[in-house]
Amino acid sequence: MTVALTIAGSDASGGAGIQADLKTFHRFGVFGEAVVTLITVQNTRGVGQVHTLPPDLVEAQIRAVLDDIPPGAAKTGALGSEEIAARVAKLAERFDFPLVVDPVMTAKNGAKLGGRRFAPCFLLTPNLEEASTIAGFEVNDSASMRRAAEKIQSMGAMNVLIKGGHLRGDAADLLYAAGEFHEFRSPRIETRHTHGTGCAYSAAITAELAKGTALVEAVRRAKQFVTEAIRGNPGLGSGSGPLNFFA
Repeated sequence: MTVALTIAGSDASGGAGIQADLKTFHRFGVFGEAVVTLITVQNTRGVGQVHTLPPDLVEAQIRAVLDDIPPGAAKTGALGSEEIAARVAKLAERFDFPLVVDPVMTAKNGAKLGGRRFAPCFLLTPNLEEASTIAGFEVNDSASMRRAAEKIQSMGAMNVLIKGGHLRGDAADLLYAAGEFHEFRSPRIETRHTHGTGCAYSAAITAELAKGTALVEAVRRAKQFVTEAIRGNPGLGSGSGPLNFFA
């Protein structure tokens, strides 16, 4: 059985974080493992509290997993602190499988969930705000997405996927891989129920990479899944509700 690992925070409402990752792994037919980095008190209306776990405990979880059931691919989500990010980055230097880094810096309501540091990785998946922070300039259109992707790639990410969900018009994402740009578009779906979109997207890519799917095709399949998961959202909660993980 194919195995995938998520290293991320917990969302008690089940729509984001390790809960979203594990649901996505299962939907894509892979066995999911989860290393918890932080615990949030949140629901669809926002994040009330964030409690980051001790870095030693996070590292011990990762080592235990790698020692017994190593994954075919792994991803990171919210890491919570620069020290945890540094620990993960150090361990990642010895990973013999692809690592997808979703650089979750803030929740949708602005709660801080991590810093600017990211581990050496096979793929980095920032949204426009995160790409702006990492690249050091505003990323708000196709041209700036291309410039940011090239700069971020030079900073240590082998490949870069900048998510353009907040652009006007279609939801257009840009992948920079092996020196080439690939664009993935989907019609914009007008809904407030988009909680956990980034988590599900990166988890779907990770699941496909664990199965041996080539990167461009993995992103295409993940994009299709997330689009349909948003379209078929169950309408739960009074705020930004979760996706349909059965999509």
